[in-house]
Amino acid sequence: MEDYLDVVKQILLDLHPELDGDEDRDGLVADGILDSYDIITIITQLADEFDAVITADKITPENFDSAESIAELVDEILNE
Repeated sequence: MEDYLDVVKQILLDLHPELDGDEDRDGLVADGILDSYDIITIITQLADEFDAVITADKITPENFDSAESIAELVDEILNE
């Protein structure tokens, strides 16, 4: 999962450079940092990077609320 986490953190920093040094924080969705456009961008980039197909039922605030939760989602999808 560590490989996924590094890529997820870089995607988050590319989308929101203001997170630099704070990319490990929780509450990315709850605090309004990530919006629906950001989530679609993350899903697209994860598909390009890992061939991870994130289905609609996996697109929940909990799965996108931190870099760690996004990396866990990728790990889950790729190891199903």
